[in-house]
Amino acid sequence: MATHITDECINCGACEPECPNEAISEGEEIYVIDPKLCTECVGFHDYEACQAVCPVECCLPDPERREEEPALIARAKVIHPDKDFGDDFPSRFKK
Repeated sequence: MATHITDECINCGACEPECPNEAISEGEEIYVIDPKLCTECVGFHDYEACQAVCPVECCLPDPERREEEPALIARAKVIHPDKDFGDDFPSRFKK
């Protein structure tokens, strides 16, 4: 599932530079995550980087967009065609 940012966002911007897919941008009132670019950091980290740096813990899994690891790594491969993810890529699903 793509991560989303809740209304509790304080608009600090800490999450934006952490996203390996550039899925996070400043919205009108809070930061937002483009679900078409979010891979929950699969392929890059074994945790969601935006969640790790959010001071108010408002970067959460979006219950409206449930996705499993195969779909997320497939998206990462499309977004980053020059990166070799290999078979042992980082993922929160492998914890």
